[in-house]
This record gives sequence, structure tokens and C-alpha cells, in this order.
Amino acid sequence: MKIFTIIFTVIASALIIFNITQIDFSAPFKGQSIIALITILAALCGIVLLQILRISKRIEKKMKNKK
Repeated sequence: MKIFTIIFTVIASALIIFNITQIDFSAPFKGQSIIALITILAALCGIVLLQILRISKRIEKKMKNKK
């Protein structure tokens, strides 16, 4: 599971970097720029969800070890 979250975090980070290059900073809310901003936001949400999953699995493992 750890490798899964790391791989998808790297992919989401690559998407963020790529989409930052697609933004037209003179008109960030028009045309392709808005799509790039939405994709950046979606990738950030994905990273947050993956980190929550990773932390919850770590907590689950510690709870099993206590019993």
C-alpha cells in the first residue's frame, strides 16, 4: 500500500507541474488555463486523500500491534 500511495503521489505531482506550465497568467480564468487550474486542484485533492489513507493504514497497524 505504501508503494501504491508513493507512485500515485509522484504521478499527481507530475500532473501539477505539467499543468502549471499550461496556465496563462495574464488570463488565468479563460480557456485552457481554467482547465489547468481545475486539474491542479484535483491533483492536490488526490494527494491529500492518499496521505490520509497512508496515515490511517499506519494507525490501523499500530492498533493491531497493541492487541
